[in-house]
Amino acid sequence: MRIRIDAVDLPGLTCPPEAFTGDAVPEYRNIHVAVQRRDRPAELLDPRPGDAASATWTLECTTAATPNGTDVKGPHVQGRPGARFIYLSWGTVDDSGTFTMFRRAKLMLDAVPDEILDASARTGLLVGRLGLTDGRGGPLCARVVPPRITWTAGPVANSTVAP
Repeated sequence: MRIRIDAVDLPGLTCPPEAFTGDAVPEYRNIHVAVQRRDRPAELLDPRPGDAASATWTLECTTAATPNGTDVKGPHVQGRPGARFIYLSWGTVDDSGTFTMFRRAKLMLDAVPDEILDASARTGLLVGRLGLTDGRGGPLCARVVPPRITWTAGPVANSTVAP
């Protein structure tokens, strides 16, 4: 199965301190967002600039039927069974291309409705759609569940490969 994350409404390349709660928060510049690989925080899938019109990531994963429902595993799927999630990592990119994370969003797979996850396992595609700007104008972070993200089963996977 594949999981496709379709994101819109990115917050921009800068994040002013007022977008955060708390004291002594710096202004972040040249912001990018990417999917973080499990157990390898420095390994990121397709970093996208914070001012992009949209961002899409497609993740390869496997599913297995368990007594508690469908379990999803893969190189970019984090967490234990029954509490799986995908990290979207926000960071700054310096002149040498180094990504320095400053916050993350947790796309909770355990919040995908069972019927959608089961249908996705059959069709081969689970699609998550979300906006990436939070209510303060900064990068979306913390635990992300519906209605903040909409999960749907994708169309039936094509078994043939185009030339």
